[in-house]
Amino acid sequence: MKSLILPVALAAGLLSSAPLQAQESPCKESPWMVRLRAVSLQPANQSDAASGLPADAIHVSSKTIPEVDVSYFFTKHVAAELVLTVPQEHDVTLSGTKIGTFKELPPTLTAQWHFLPGQTVDPYVGLGLNLTLISDVKLAGGALDLDKTSVGLAAQVGVDFKVARNCFINLDVKYVQIQSDVKVAATGAKVTTVKVDPMLYGVGVGYRF
Repeated sequence: MKSLILPVALAAGLLSSAPLQAQESPCKESPWMVRLRAVSLQPANQSDAASGLPADAIHVSSKTIPEVDVSYFFTKHVAAELVLTVPQEHDVTLSGTKIGTFKELPPTLTAQWHFLPGQTVDPYVGLGLNLTLISDVKLAGGALDLDKTSVGLAAQVGVDFKVARNCFINLDVKYVQIQSDVKVAATGAKVTTVKVDPMLYGVGVGYRF
């Protein structure tokens, strides 16, 4: 009987400490993260010269827009980010004179590499694709039209600052390729090509589930 006391006591001690060890072990991070940003959209405003039209004469207005993105982490370092917003209306000017408006919706998907996952400061880079949907075109009293879609590359750099267990402050800069042909609405004849190609400067908050 005495020979059994020590093994039984050790086993009981191990069993009683197991729940405590489980409680003290860190929880595994969820692969999902959501960010909310305010973004300043600054177009490049480049356009081709045409008959009677100088180069870069067509400008698209800059503006500040809301942005929501959803990220999924495949590994600690590798994530995919889907960037979403609501349709945005832009003024269009020709040599400084307003000629109309249009709306665009630019969902963007990027693949990211995070350099210091789990640290207080986690910088990242991303590369992906942008699909811009153009609608409600009102240019030159209906005489001009735009392409309905634009597909281009997107690149980003950013950093997450951890301020609480699951909360972050985020800074993000993106370059997105967006361009469209300006056409005669009645015939579809091309007048010029406008390269919006905006830089997007964002600041916001993030939450890791």
